[in-house]
Amino acid sequence: MVFRNADLPVLFHLSDEIAVARQREAVQDTRRQLMLLVLGAFLAVLPGGWKLGDTFQLAGALSALAYAGVLLVTYRTSRRRAKSQWQLNRSAAEFIKSMCWRYAVHGTPFDADSRDPEGTFVARLEEGLAELRKVGWLDPRDGAAPAGSGELITPAMRTLRDKPFRIRKETYVRDRLIEQRNWYHRRTAVSRRATTLWSATTAVLTLLALLLGVLRAFSVGGSGEVAGLLSAAAASCVAWSEIRRHQPLIAAHSLVEEDLAAMHTAMETTVGEDRWSAAVYETERIVSPQHTDWLVQHRR
Repeated sequence: MVFRNADLPVLFHLSDEIAVARQREAVQDTRRQLMLLVLGAFLAVLPGGWKLGDTFQLAGALSALAYAGVLLVTYRTSRRRAKSQWQLNRSAAEFIKSMCWRYAVHGTPFDADSRDPEGTFVARLEEGLAELRKVGWLDPRDGAAPAGSGELITPAMRTLRDKPFRIRKETYVRDRLIEQRNWYHRRTAVSRRATTLWSATTAVLTLLALLLGVLRAFSVGGSGEVAGLLSAAAASCVAWSEIRRHQPLIAAHSLVEEDLAAMHTAMETTVGEDRWSAAVYETERIVSPQHTDWLVQHRR
């Protein structure tokens, strides 16, 4: 038995697609703001200013346009709320995915003793989504949703749920636990590389600004405008790294990977059918976005 994301309900895929699109939009808007700020500073310090006639300076005009572009992007960002919709739809998608896995493999509260697992699943899922709607999540089903988006329990979920314990366990460990563990390992490696890159870039820019400042202190250097430009570029690098949260995510993802490794060992050695439901529930808690955010806040 193989259970993949394709076997999850349409509502998961709709939320996931919206989350990816809004994430891309939020990241691009932030990148545009930082690049326009640095570009504006660069044009402002150009020697001569590219004069046209006696008074008009083209570089100054382009610098003003760059800063106006920052304001325009900021206004657009505040109206579209891409970042909040990215986070809300990611939370919705991961919540739906987690609930589906718990239902399909008999995780708490959908264990074998549940009298009405399908009814309980739908009720719990709708309760969780209702909480997300209260804080601004836009349910894709409220619009022109495609056919089948209202079906919350797919045939693959029912098929897996009807399988014997051994098959459910093998499927969950392979397609959920190990898959998530590998994902967190990859994300940790990506964050480490990004942290090294942006830290090195910030350090180089700061050292150049420091050198220019020292030279100017001894009246060796010229204007401090170049140092100011380097400072603006370094600040943009720091801001980008903070927005992407590379450094705190390294610690958070490493801890989650360690917890999943311990859970994997337990499931393969000591967890039997009597403790299976609770073990699945705990695994899903570990991989939840809320748990990762909590680690980010407390492991800086």
